[in-house]
Amino acid sequence: MKYEPIITSLLDTDLYKFNMDQVIFHKHTDLCGEYHFKCRNENVEFTEEMVKEINEQVDHLNKLRFKKDELDYLRSIRFIKNDYVEFLRLWHPVREYVEVKLDPHTNEFSCIIRGPLFSAMQFEIYMLEIINEVYFRTKYDYNELRRSAERKLDDKIKLLNDGTYTFRFAEFGCRRRLSREWQDTVVQRLTHETKSCVGTSNVYLAMKYDLTPIGTYAHEFVQMYQGIDSIPLAYTNHYAMKDWYAEYDGDNGTALTDTLTTDLFLLDFNRSMVNNYTGVRHDSGDPYEWGEKMIAHYEKYGADPRSKLLLFSDSLDFDSAQKLYEHFKGRAKVSFGIGTFCTNDTSADALNIVIKLQYVNGRPVAKLSDSPGKSMCSDPEYLEYLKRSVAFRLQREVCQNGTF
Repeated sequence: MKYEPIITSLLDTDLYKFNMDQVIFHKHTDLCGEYHFKCRNENVEFTEEMVKEINEQVDHLNKLRFKKDELDYLRSIRFIKNDYVEFLRLWHPVREYVEVKLDPHTNEFSCIIRGPLFSAMQFEIYMLEIINEVYFRTKYDYNELRRSAERKLDDKIKLLNDGTYTFRFAEFGCRRRLSREWQDTVVQRLTHETKSCVGTSNVYLAMKYDLTPIGTYAHEFVQMYQGIDSIPLAYTNHYAMKDWYAEYDGDNGTALTDTLTTDLFLLDFNRSMVNNYTGVRHDSGDPYEWGEKMIAHYEKYGADPRSKLLLFSDSLDFDSAQKLYEHFKGRAKVSFGIGTFCTNDTSADALNIVIKLQYVNGRPVAKLSDSPGKSMCSDPEYLEYLKRSVAFRLQREVCQNGTF
């Protein structure tokens, strides 16, 4: 490898990978998945040098195993169960599940992850961490990027401490961080030099700095139910939330609303779910419209919105988070997950990269979201069918009740 190992601990990932994996381990071990990489930026090129380094970093990743203190830490998290931790004692990354290459004809970069879902899903964050760091170390002067990131972090800490920023937030920066060592520095400084950062999604750093690890579930968790034959496509939110609540019994109770649009989610977020879940997370669409819609939904079922969490996590910077906080404070519990603008805010443009679940048991699955540009599906015909299924259920609800 040209660079030092990027992943040195299997805990160096987002908490929600373990949260979701525990449900899959207990309920859906028969599912196999396929994940595809996508870069949403234009005119981004990966080189043979980058691909070689990425593959060598993956080779190193696959030598790692969970250590005793890491397993003990996972066991100490209230909702992580002992049988799942014992499974992780035996689990290790499987190199054959990951394929990274440049197309010899188009020079297009691809990363595909295939395997049993309970195992393959763990690669997502590791791969994003590796790809992003290799790209920036290879393309730019890393030391200059690091200095620019330090200057920007100094400015943020000043504004957090002088009362300019008054909101509280969690650091969500694993997937697009400049580097492993920079995320470590960011988390250490934000949590020790301010009172605004309440924790991190990075499990290793939460363990290292005795912080609260934060995260619930991602789009892939709802998407996977599209691959189960017995579940109608427009009802996957219902089954996902039902399984989640059964697994955690009220713990870990923040629901993601936009996998198949928030309007569809609300049809299944009924009185029981409103009471069972402590809050909801925003990840696409207009955040102000979404927040107003969620407050109205809580009021519809007689729940006090001030007792419920609105967690905003869609491409937030600190200024936009402050404006959202001022708009919704006192009307709900408002918090934020800030990723790229914590861990990759430098003099260079950050990459907007994702690795999304695309097939389950050989069947295409998709994310629609509330922002058309964030939809992702490898099968256009299936995507149109899914859109029709969602539209049909929404329209039927309008016809039956006059509104949703």
